[in-house]
Amino acid sequence: MKISKYNPEGYHDPTPYKALTNIMKEEKKEYLPLIYIASPFSGDTERNTIRAQRYCRFAVSKGYIPIAPHLHYPQFLDDEDADERELGLRFALILLGKCEELWVFDKVSEGMSREIAKAKKRGMPIRYFDSRCEEVIT
Repeated sequence: MKISKYNPEGYHDPTPYKALTNIMKEEKKEYLPLIYIASPFSGDTERNTIRAQRYCRFAVSKGYIPIAPHLHYPQFLDDEDADERELGLRFALILLGKCEELWVFDKVSEGMSREIAKAKKRGMPIRYFDSRCEEVIT
């Protein structure tokens, strides 16, 4: 959006220009990238949920907005039902496309491998972390 130094009548009007310019600067400063969190879920779901929450807090502490579908969809979809699990993964892959990066935590599960494959196909940056949130170079 281009901000004009002139009012609609064509007269120089610096006050609104300065105010709007400052607002635009603040909006840019507050930008937080959306990232996708992939970590194990099935198996020990209670422990894996706690870990995924920790990974999300880590992302927030680094200035990102985390998206972790495996924390959201099991609240109303049954992960033990193959059709519902597949539906949840389909939704998750759609959300992955809205994110700027994929962050992979811990050991890669079957579901995570599909997320990684989709991110690679899209040319999305992928970062790998261990369970202590330390980045691992692959």
